[in-house]
Amino acid sequence: MQAPSAVDWRIDAGPVDYDLAVAAMERDVAAIAAGTGRETVWLLEHAPLYTAGTSARASDLLDPERFPVYRSGRGGEYTYHGPGQRIAYVMLDLNRRGRDLRSFVCSLEEWMIATLAGFGVVGERRAGRVGIWVTREGRREDKIAAIGVRVRRWVTYHGVSLNVDPDLSHYDGIVPCGVSGHGVTSLADLGVRASPADIDDALRASFAQVFA
Repeated sequence: MQAPSAVDWRIDAGPVDYDLAVAAMERDVAAIAAGTGRETVWLLEHAPLYTAGTSARASDLLDPERFPVYRSGRGGEYTYHGPGQRIAYVMLDLNRRGRDLRSFVCSLEEWMIATLAGFGVVGERRAGRVGIWVTREGRREDKIAAIGVRVRRWVTYHGVSLNVDPDLSHYDGIVPCGVSGHGVTSLADLGVRASPADIDDALRASFAQVFA
């Protein structure tokens, strides 16, 4: 197994069209697999939309007219993307990092947990529930970060989304990730104020710790 090289970072401040983002990821993944491209983490946001993963159930789309719905090749079920949410599309070559998808997903979870810790928030895994959760008053558990990945020729894409300050009512049109009986939250909802630059800096720092 070859040692991984340094990862490139791509950062977009404004909304990126979803179809264009997927097309760009497809090109990057092909280049990485061919040995002509560099591993990349892309930080961005989208205009309000829902995406359906490969396990999405039609009954979990509660309001199909609310926002555009995109069929996605990533794993998982329905999720929401929109302003105030930091999305990280992660294109890494597992041929160089070990062909272990479970370990990769675990590292994505650890990345989100480490990032949240930098803002004084305790993020946790939950068995049988994908993503990162926080425990609220009364032992209520809300989701703060979602994970959905795809792998082609052992190169990863799609990735994670962290709720910074989105309109949480936008989640009402779906059953997020197919999990009912729990809510969603954000850093702002937890009383944590952070600028986009703060979030990006924290993501980059904790990524280096987890994926070194």
